[in-house]
Amino acid sequence: MTDYKTGDQEAMMSIITAQWVSQIARTLAEMRVPDLLHEAPRTPDEIAEAAGTHPETTFRLMRGAVGTGLAAYDDASGRFTSTPLLDRLRTDAADSLRNLAIVRHWRLWGSLPDAVRTGKDQAMEVLGQPLWEYFSATPEEGELFTQGITELSLPIIREAVPEIPADPGETIVDLGGATGAFVLSMLDEHPGTTGILFELPHVVDSARVHIQARSLSERCTAQAGDFFESVPEADIYLLKFVLHDWDDEACARLLERCREAMRPGGRVVVVDMLIGPVSRPDPAALMDVNMLTLQPGRERDHDDLDRLFASAGLKHSNTTPLTPPYYIVEAVTS
Repeated sequence: MTDYKTGDQEAMMSIITAQWVSQIARTLAEMRVPDLLHEAPRTPDEIAEAAGTHPETTFRLMRGAVGTGLAAYDDASGRFTSTPLLDRLRTDAADSLRNLAIVRHWRLWGSLPDAVRTGKDQAMEVLGQPLWEYFSATPEEGELFTQGITELSLPIIREAVPEIPADPGETIVDLGGATGAFVLSMLDEHPGTTGILFELPHVVDSARVHIQARSLSERCTAQAGDFFESVPEADIYLLKFVLHDWDDEACARLLERCREAMRPGGRVVVVDMLIGPVSRPDPAALMDVNMLTLQPGRERDHDDLDRLFASAGLKHSNTTPLTPPYYIVEAVTS
């Protein structure tokens, strides 16, 4: 007779239905419910009127949100109120994750079994084209993704920047740096340095807006290009959440371009997750499964990075641990 354990059954149901919760969060973010409830508690009808949605189904959504901690409900007034968790989806919140909640690359997870069977990412099968080409062809979705990655990056950037030295007169290039949050923070931290945000053409205009908003236009430019072909001359190359997008051959090619353009004494600075021991629960291992569906890349461990550096004529020079599983890993010419 099977040993039936209610706790295990409930735990498995929580795993299976986790996608329900993430889609509730996405829908609340799209409807701007976090902003509405931050202004004031509201009835379901008031939320529906402000959001332009159906009253009854809005109530059902909000009732479900209460069970996830994404909203609270006051029986006396019949109004829903915000929670600290929901505040993370506000448009104006510090460290908001609104855009990351909305961006639709989660669709590729439906093809995870195919990714495991074939060893190939599923962007072509699901989106009809590679991920970056899809974002270029769908500007609204591309902007959501760019902003979402920036949201995810900001806490790591704040932690990493004070740990990365830079001298006056040095040029810092942020390769694939979305809207340039990393290089702009480096310029704020290190007076006398200049910066370049090097990105795909569909991202550059947005990056220039952010550079201007930070009053750094005189010290930082945004350039469009293909970093597999060439990169600007510089002293420091920032690679944050970049190498994990690509297979080893592509990463080696990118690192070679950095070595070729690097000024004497220059270095490559990688900020990324590093996978730890298999026996330990590890968010980097989960991100690695995510990469299975999205891109031909992967998360790596310390030894993997050392091999990549060596294949590009570089050598590992320094490692600085950040909040797990993030690290700063630096390399210089060998």
